[in-house]
Amino acid sequence: MRTKRNSQDLVPLGDIRAAAERIRGTVVRTPLIPDLDLSETVGGEIRLKCESLQKAGAFKARGACNFLAQLSPDELERGVITYSSGNHAQAVAFAAGLAGARAVVVMPTTAPKVKSDGARRLGARVEFAGTTSEHRRARAEEIAAAEGQVMVPPFDHRWIIAGAGTVALEVTEDWPEVDTLLVPIGGGGQVAGCAAALRRLKPQSTIIGVEPAGAPTMRQALDAGTPTTLERIDTIADGLAPTRAGDLTFAHAAALLDDVVLVEDDDIRRAAAHLITRRKLVVEYSGAATVAALLSGRVPAAGRKVCAVLSGGNLDTSQLGEILDTASAPAR
Repeated sequence: MRTKRNSQDLVPLGDIRAAAERIRGTVVRTPLIPDLDLSETVGGEIRLKCESLQKAGAFKARGACNFLAQLSPDELERGVITYSSGNHAQAVAFAAGLAGARAVVVMPTTAPKVKSDGARRLGARVEFAGTTSEHRRARAEEIAAAEGQVMVPPFDHRWIIAGAGTVALEVTEDWPEVDTLLVPIGGGGQVAGCAAALRRLKPQSTIIGVEPAGAPTMRQALDAGTPTTLERIDTIADGLAPTRAGDLTFAHAAALLDDVVLVEDDDIRRAAAHLITRRKLVVEYSGAATVAALLSGRVPAAGRKVCAVLSGGNLDTSQLGEILDTASAPAR
């Protein structure tokens, strides 16, 4: 699937290593946990990279902290603003608090309460706008123009991508034998950064992005040869539901990924149920997409050493009953 791209378009490994040093001690070096049950089911060795245990509950803290660490004192004095379905909003609020900067976050009116409350708890001013990424981006740009804050993009920026790529650096350091990496895709910042790191460190590795079937943003972009806007989103995985992939994240996906696979919401529910009952890990639906790809067979794993990134743990507690019901249902 990979296509040739000018390497200058892509974030270099040096930038990811610099980000790792910049955010060292600020973010959590998350554990890489063997999943013996899943390994037995799929016939490969599966380990889980638990970004669900990250500061602010998701991998997004890595990119946000890397971004704010490079702002000038004058820029920090102006404050920062972002637009997000939830996890990036909390990450920016967290990073801004560490930097002593004011933060404004624009979230959809449908944002899970756990995420909007989390952003407020971390000190951000929360604004709501519409239901799509375009709605909240437009509102954030309007506020920034009026009030002067620095925009912190949720995924389509080199500093954000470099920060996210530190996940893959840790994976290769903790498990040098890994040969396959599965990463959820929303706007594509994490998969871009992880692919930029792993493709340089282990060129023969297999790197696969995972999206909900109801929000195939990157899959559609790759099929079309350019980012396009989805007319409709329909998925339980709110963190994987932008309507358009980023231009920069698309360039990384096209150049570095082996595939992008789609998983159904029912498989995501099963994956979240597996994680909470078998691994005692509370993972939001978006973060469970990689495990869904394994359980559903969308990614064959027999004989392989597979790391599945669990990108976030900000689960809406109202969904716990649904997850536990799924766990108690007869196996299909």
